[in-house]
Amino acid sequence: MSTLSREDKLASWLAAEQAVRAGLAEPGTTSLAAVAEMTPMDFFDRIGRGELPCPPFGVLLDFVPLEWASGRFVFQGTPDARHYNPLGSVHGGYAATLLDSCMGCAIHTQLKAGQGYTTTDLRVSYIRALRHDSGPVRAEGRVVHVGRSTAVAEGRLYDVDDRLYAVGSTTCLILDMRG
Repeated sequence: MSTLSREDKLASWLAAEQAVRAGLAEPGTTSLAAVAEMTPMDFFDRIGRGELPCPPFGVLLDFVPLEWASGRFVFQGTPDARHYNPLGSVHGGYAATLLDSCMGCAIHTQLKAGQGYTTTDLRVSYIRALRHDSGPVRAEGRVVHVGRSTAVAEGRLYDVDDRLYAVGSTTCLILDMRG
């Protein structure tokens, strides 16, 4: 099996992000009633195809949904000086937000039409500091368990060299979005 060089892998990551960005619609929201009518996978697929607005929060922090499948979700972004705290590194909230997003969306992929979720507990362990030169990072969430009323997922934030920056876990409350 051939392994990509770091430069080729970085180019692949950046090309994948650019392709997603090119297909996204303008930022905005979709009503809960409209979302409740769709299966979660249809909802994410329609965002990815630019048929629904992209989430404004991703625009604010400059990250995009990159890959999704049942029980798995990946976001990608490149932290820069806009995300710095006063100590000269990327604010921990950037990593926490990417992890919260990928884990919650991973859970959402396994819900039924009409169901939503909200985070009830978020745990993040920071491994190393993110900086403007960390390059693109991916936040990958995977479902651990989905029950009737709660769900659990775990996530990791890593770079093109597979260096780990943070890990997280979440518990989400499953909600009925209809009515």
